[in-house]
Amino acid sequence: MSVVEVERSQEGVRGRRALNSAMWALLIPGGTALGAAIAQHTVWVGVIVMLGFTAVAACLIGGFWHRARAATLASVSCFALMLFAGPAMYEVYMKTAGDPVPAVVTQVVDTHNRRGPAMFCTVTETGGDHTVHKVSQQQNCFGQAKVGDRVEIRKDPLGLLKPRLPDSPDQEDTTEITVAITLGLLLLTIATVFHAGQRRRDGQPLGLTRQGAAPARRR
Repeated sequence: MSVVEVERSQEGVRGRRALNSAMWALLIPGGTALGAAIAQHTVWVGVIVMLGFTAVAACLIGGFWHRARAATLASVSCFALMLFAGPAMYEVYMKTAGDPVPAVVTQVVDTHNRRGPAMFCTVTETGGDHTVHKVSQQQNCFGQAKVGDRVEIRKDPLGLLKPRLPDSPDQEDTTEITVAITLGLLLLTIATVFHAGQRRRDGQPLGLTRQGAAPARRR
């Protein structure tokens, strides 16, 4: 094989490797973010999806590409995405597309369970058929609304998600911060997976060393 043919072959390998790395760099964080979005509606399904893509990242990067440090970083960033991506998408969606509905807070309960303190708010719409909603901290029930307070909740126009309580004055920038953290984690995961794919150790061509020279025969 001539030098030109070898160079063309190597260029083809690098091109396929870059394309494969880019595919996984988009698929892993994208799938994790999708699972976080699903978890806002069905928690256990979303958790399974997120854990599945986190496991894929660990096995692919650490097991097949042999990049242990990158696998650890990608796994940690995927776990962090599980915490921030779902709330970020929920808050942005409800604030931009949610229907504003007047309601009154009828009950606020602060409970303690095995996972620690948890708050639940019951709100009743003041118009229409006076629909009652029971929301948790996931829907922004953090004690900022008291019994008897009139609030403007945001309802999902598709009816898939629970309504969201409005922010208190000290929560003005929380959505922006959550979104910024989520975007940072997405970029970190994309960069980590792509770099690991480009630097993968998936074996050398038969008969060649890393320097491209034929290994010496043993006598």
